[in-house]
Amino acid sequence: MSRPTPVPDLDAEREVDLRSVWERIAARWWLPVAGLVLGLVVGFLLALGGGKVYRAEALLFLGQPFTPQGGGQITSLATNPRTVGEIIRSESALRAAARESGMTVAQLRGNVASTPIATTGQSRLQTPLVEVSVKGSAPAKVAAAANALADRVVQRVSLYVDDKVQVLEDQITNDNRELDQINARIARATEQQTEILENEALSASERLLLLTNINSTIGFAEQRRGTVQEDLLQARQLLSLAQRVEQSSVVEPAVAAKTTARSGRNAALIGGLIGLLLGCAAALLADPFLARRPRAA
Repeated sequence: MSRPTPVPDLDAEREVDLRSVWERIAARWWLPVAGLVLGLVVGFLLALGGGKVYRAEALLFLGQPFTPQGGGQITSLATNPRTVGEIIRSESALRAAARESGMTVAQLRGNVASTPIATTGQSRLQTPLVEVSVKGSAPAKVAAAANALADRVVQRVSLYVDDKVQVLEDQITNDNRELDQINARIARATEQQTEILENEALSASERLLLLTNINSTIGFAEQRRGTVQEDLLQARQLLSLAQRVEQSSVVEPAVAAKTTARSGRNAALIGGLIGLLLGCAAALLADPFLARRPRAA
């Protein structure tokens, strides 16, 4: 009768292997410690040698465009959440910002970013604030580049509202011009009234007929003046809405501020961890390496 094949105790073997690994590391404890210390020092030195990095942030309001008469909000470039990012990362925008700031396109590429500042529950048609940022080593150039990109976004996004503002301004100019003409007509008719009343050569019937015509002219002019004044008031309100709410604008221009390229503490910790692992590996490989070395005769 054959005997059953014994089942190896995997847990026991694993425990022996782990104990052996630990004993080999503990026998040369100075290697992991040296690796840890060396990694901390190297990581910290690399962080210090990373150079100064500046970040400039421009705060934009994309605007909330409405219908021509100020009714409901319409869908436009300002309501697309990808608009700003696509504009500032485009090759033409990077080249324009490079010309205005003195930075190169290569320095800008990969160092520009846009971050929407939206509240919780904000719908797609509620335009958030957007932050445009640029990073680089020269503070003045970084700020100039961020402002150039912000201005470019405003120019591209506000085309419809800019046209609307121009139309309203023209309407206000025309209304003011017509009001001046109406006021001049009323003033002239009032002077004619005085002249007729003071003219003794006119008979009573003639004077009455002339005054009736002039009063009719004044009444019509005053009625028209009221209509124009109402139209002017509405145009001014729509212009204020377009300029203050609908039109894109730079809320705060960019100013460069120093930021760290990498955290010295994090770099030291990462370097220390890598050094510790390399030290443990060296301690584990020390015995096989020493075993393969030829012994001295």
